[in-house]
Amino acid sequence: MCELYSKRDTLGLRKKHIGPSCKVFFASDPIKIVRAQRQYMFDENGEQYLDCINNVAHVGHCHPGVVKAALKQMELLNTNSRFLHDNIVEYAKRLSATLPEKLSVCYFTNSGYVHGAGGVFIADEVQVGFGRVGKHFWSFQMYGEDFVPDIVTMGKPMGNGHPVACVVTTKEIAEAFSSSGMEYFNTYGGNPVSCAVGLAVLDIIENEDLQGNAKRVGNYLTELLKKQKAKHTLIGDIRGIGLFIGIDLVKDHLKRTPATAEAQHIIYKMKEKRVLLSADGPHRNVLKIKPPMCFTEEDAKFMVDQLDRILTVLEEAMGTKTESVTSENTPCKTKMLKEAHIELLRDSTTDSKENPSRKRNGMCTDTHSLLSKRLKT
Repeated sequence: MCELYSKRDTLGLRKKHIGPSCKVFFASDPIKIVRAQRQYMFDENGEQYLDCINNVAHVGHCHPGVVKAALKQMELLNTNSRFLHDNIVEYAKRLSATLPEKLSVCYFTNSGYVHGAGGVFIADEVQVGFGRVGKHFWSFQMYGEDFVPDIVTMGKPMGNGHPVACVVTTKEIAEAFSSSGMEYFNTYGGNPVSCAVGLAVLDIIENEDLQGNAKRVGNYLTELLKKQKAKHTLIGDIRGIGLFIGIDLVKDHLKRTPATAEAQHIIYKMKEKRVLLSADGPHRNVLKIKPPMCFTEEDAKFMVDQLDRILTVLEEAMGTKTESVTSENTPCKTKMLKEAHIELLRDSTTDSKENPSRKRNGMCTDTHSLLSKRLKT
């Protein structure tokens, strides 16, 4: 692929023309991505990375079915929703069919979602909807058939990278909103191209059984990670369902001390192994796994193998010894931490806690630099 600029020039121009509050992943060593396909991303040198970050590319990067649907509609028409068009009503009908019967009124937008609406229950499906949890199409359905929220918000994966989002609610709430005298209009929300893309995503999820894949591969990945938890003292917990999983990293299992610096070190080292991960949570100590839904068991095994190697070297450098003691009734871990080694990380994690804006991927650059000086994997 032809590039306009070298990576160095791209980075320089970004620093000059893009606001400093707009952060990049892996800030101390950012990746320049030039193309992507399914669950893989490629840099300017053709290096392949396994993408465990992009839940937005729900059915896979650049899925030909999505590309074809967008191109076909763009060749015909793209305009706002004040003109009658079949795509918006067909998409609203298809979305409503996946939800409880009372959730039947859609408000389309091009980004973002409702944050609060008084005394109603809002289910946020922006990251976990569209089959990602595996067992259900929507995560709120895990609470049983009798549980029906008043409002469901969705976005990100529904357009597979195309900017489309939606709020679905009941007729009663929609009529109350209308009776207030306020009109809702969004120039790009529900346009024919966005709805064509959304319809293609729904078709692909069904035709390729991606919800079933999320359940199968998610279960397999969770089992692999649970084995790692039994092996590594840094892993405090494995949480999640389907292809939405968090690895909680802690320095002390009793005190639940967040291993923030260690998490940052791990995501950089995983990048070196060509696996892209992010850290989340209030202390940025949770490794978050939310790949495209075409993620395979082979991908899961590869990712966990790399994580195992990195954790092993890291724990050895920290002076951590793990003895897994398993009985029929009580599995437990015994660990010995050499505090002198842990002290190496203490200053950097303190800095991260004092300035939360630097906790995201690539923002804890001091932490990563400190660890890299002492740990080579």
